[in-house]
Amino acid sequence: MNSFPRPAKAPGTARYGGLLPHHDRFDFHPITRRPHYRWPNGAGLAVYLGFNLEHFAFGEGMGANIGPVSPEPDVLNYAWREYGNRVGAWRCLELFDRLGLPSAALVNTALYDHCRELIAACVARGDELVGHGHTNAERQAVLSEPEEKRLLADCRARMLRESGVAPSGWLSPWISESALTPDLLAETGYRYTLNWCHDDQPLRMRNRSGAEFWSVPYPQELNDIPMIIGRQMDSESFCRMVTDNFDEMLEQSREQPLVMGLALHPYIVGQPYRLRHLRRVLETFAAARDRGDIWMTTPGAICAHATIAA
Repeated sequence: MNSFPRPAKAPGTARYGGLLPHHDRFDFHPITRRPHYRWPNGAGLAVYLGFNLEHFAFGEGMGANIGPVSPEPDVLNYAWREYGNRVGAWRCLELFDRLGLPSAALVNTALYDHCRELIAACVARGDELVGHGHTNAERQAVLSEPEEKRLLADCRARMLRESGVAPSGWLSPWISESALTPDLLAETGYRYTLNWCHDDQPLRMRNRSGAEFWSVPYPQELNDIPMIIGRQMDSESFCRMVTDNFDEMLEQSREQPLVMGLALHPYIVGQPYRLRHLRRVLETFAAARDRGDIWMTTPGAICAHATIAA
């Protein structure tokens, strides 16, 4: 089977003026030269919560770390992440319920074996379920094409079997893609990916099957792992950054439709002192929704609306 896309080739290298290899998934279009449309109820800004629900192998594999990595079994870092499933996620869901906010639950299917009650709680709320691999202890980019296709298909089939809904969207663990991931996603029934953080609007992505397939913006700045863990930003500063971003995008969205996602991991923002600051952020979102200033939604709904409107 021929791979897609094929990187552009040209004599020479970038150093001597040659063309760089290119993904060929989409063309370059400045955001200032796009078609104009609005979100439901005339809103200019669509906002969603990306609620990452993850499970990690004990004694092996990858995972975010709060302290120095120790020889396995690394109990410190494993137990810190597990706090999210046992405590943090439930506190976050209570907060979402209190404010009437939907979320997109980005689900490792290993949670069906570990704590299926958590996924069931999201389904009961009516949250969108998004495929997020089997576990965040692994990267999918190292898989062969048949292995990766089987992962995508198996995750989708299990979510349908266990929760009664097949996910339309996908976020790779650790945003890890092979050169064929968008093709394989389209071929296994997914309609959009959250992997690419290249824009503030949903965009169509080319794939080898020609299927309708979209990229929906997913944040790598408004994301508690890279900011709080990676850059060691305190929770008050992180939440102030989120509200500053919200205020600016709300102003920009008067001229064109925009998407703002907020990526949350319950073992991080579910810590009580961080939840206190997050509460104020989400109260700001809820107030803007009640005024009709924003569309508080999910990435799947964003994709569906853009398919018609864009």
